[in-house]
Amino acid sequence: MSCNTHKVAVSWTCRLGVLALLCLLVPLPAIAQGAVLLLDIKGAIGPASSDYVHRGLERARVEQAPLVILRLDTPGGLDAAMRDIIHDILAAPQPVVSYVAPGGARAASAGTYILYASHVAAMAPATNLGAATPVQIGAMPGSGKSPSAAPDKTRDKDTAKNANATQTVDSGDAMHHKMVNDAVAYIRSLAQLRGRNADWAEQAVRTAASLPAEEALQKGVIDLIATDVPDLLAKLDGRTLTVLGVQRTLSTKGLVVDTAAPDWRNDLLAVITNPNVAYILMLIGIYGLFFEFANPGFVLPGVAGAISLVLALYAFQVLPVNYAGLGLILLGILFMTAEACVPSFGALGLGGVIAFAIGSVILFDAGAGGMAVSYTLIASLSLLSMLFLVFVVGMALRARRRPVVSGSEELLGMLGEALEDFTGAGLVRVHSESWQARCDQTVRRGQQVRVIGRDNLILVVQPVTKEH
Repeated sequence: MSCNTHKVAVSWTCRLGVLALLCLLVPLPAIAQGAVLLLDIKGAIGPASSDYVHRGLERARVEQAPLVILRLDTPGGLDAAMRDIIHDILAAPQPVVSYVAPGGARAASAGTYILYASHVAAMAPATNLGAATPVQIGAMPGSGKSPSAAPDKTRDKDTAKNANATQTVDSGDAMHHKMVNDAVAYIRSLAQLRGRNADWAEQAVRTAASLPAEEALQKGVIDLIATDVPDLLAKLDGRTLTVLGVQRTLSTKGLVVDTAAPDWRNDLLAVITNPNVAYILMLIGIYGLFFEFANPGFVLPGVAGAISLVLALYAFQVLPVNYAGLGLILLGILFMTAEACVPSFGALGLGGVIAFAIGSVILFDAGAGGMAVSYTLIASLSLLSMLFLVFVVGMALRARRRPVVSGSEELLGMLGEALEDFTGAGLVRVHSESWQARCDQTVRRGQQVRVIGRDNLILVVQPVTKEH
């Protein structure tokens, strides 16, 4: 009996051990559920913001996060970056909540589009959204990444009904009409996709309308108001959403919030694509290469200039660059350089400074969510460029035109004295030194000779004839 009892005990011990091992290998449901991923979007929306959101949503997909929250506080930004963010939101396998917070924050311009594209739109008290009128050419559609913005029959009827009641902002330009109408179609398509107020969305584009949080909730522009993230999660619990065509019910009680801060790559991208930094990098690149070409062999200016110029060109490809402005900057630099070489009594220099300053002002399209160069920086660099190119480069060019005062080249043209009579070869004194000399004419001792060439250590001279 004791043996059987021992066998039974061993059997149950093995079973309990296997069960414990399975419990360790298979996580509990609360642990497997994951944490909510929180992404902070602050400031102007640009390439760095787009990359940050894209990588955050990809991380949420890999880690199977139940929810992603985009906490917005933005004045707007670049259309290309906005459309990339919207494309990622629409393709995300998990619900995305756009939350305008904290109090005093806003989701203007591009932020309004992102809010409309999200599965849930939420705002904190004392926040606002709107003013989504496009302000630059090329800003609205044209990206194949965005959802179709083609107007349907309902859209046509609504537009016809509101055509007389609503005037476009700055409607004097035909291209602006096209841009605004295309933007209206885009934001209405997002509103219809999420079941939000499409008429007010159109007003936000056409008349730059804005709303505080309370009115936005009353008009059906947003889904809820929450004081903070825990309050937001509490109000999201039990809400049913459609994600990629599938109905999903949120269970957000007790979820942990994981804030994904931008890493060094995002910070570096944000610095490089800052218009002021890109502008400075461009000038460093131009001046560095110019200095290297004017003075070959220094190496460092050329290396620094090449790296800076490549970084500036990378920033320009993602920023709304006005190439007329870039051309004026280059023309201004050429004029200021010419002033250092050609006596124009300041006309070229003054014209160069004016062209440089105007080109700098219009280098980036105005109104692109803060994507513009500081006027103070433009004025400072215009003055410094004038001083650098006119004085520094001018002095360098004048120094190059001066006669050589050292080395073997200095001997050419110098006068010397014959130390002996000779025809063909003999000794001469040049620069207090005795040299072997060669001359095709007869030279008398004490006669002055002029150096006209050099063959290794032998000078080629000719006698100086005295004029009477």
